Amino acid sequence: MHRREALKNVAILMGGALSATTLSVIFDSCNAPSKDSDKLISADHQALITEMVDVILPKTSSPGAKEAGVGPFVAMMIKDCFPAEAQKVFVDGLNDIDKRAEKAHNKKFVELGTSERNKILSEVRDETVKTMAADKEKAEKEKTSGDNASKKEKEKKSYFFAMLRDLTILGFRTSELGATKAFAYVDIPGRYDGCTDMKPGQKLWV
Repeated sequence: MHRREALKNVAILMGGALSATTLSVIFDSCNAPSKDSDKLISADHQALITEMVDVILPKTSSPGAKEAGVGPFVAMMIKDCFPAEAQKVFVDGLNDIDKRAEKAHNKKFVELGTSERNKILSEVRDETVKTMAADKEKAEKEKTSGDNASKKEKEKKSYFFAMLRDLTILGFRTSELGATKAFAYVDIPGRYDGCTDMKPGQKLWV
């Protein structure tokens, strides 16, 4: 099995943690990455991704996304499993993050403090939610009017923050630290229990 096929299978198993748009671009493109994908993510981009995933899933009583090595995972997924159109959206999103940081603080995102980083990503998140809601409403109207082409186009649309968030969750939950420290890991699962009582403070199973 090739690496892309394995990653696609993992995405299917983790489908409940991923948005429909992210799943759509993964399923439609896993066998057709961009020819220039190896040059897609620069060293500065990689450093930026690593700091952003740490904002999304910071270290608490459990390891954070940065400690779990999620940053390189996100970059690898974008390069290996997303089509050129989605890759462009992601890279443009990375550049936009630094532009926002420069405009507000005259610094790159990686040079900002925690509160400043949180504010910028929160703004991007809120804008993404509004855009996705507007696109969904538009698609529903086009659906009722019989515009199937527009519906198909909507299903494949990519959103920078949605991809970043989804891949952060996927990377963390499938990392060794995430699976064993943040969740209750069972290396050899036993029988299926349809209803199991949870103890106070017990971690969820991976």
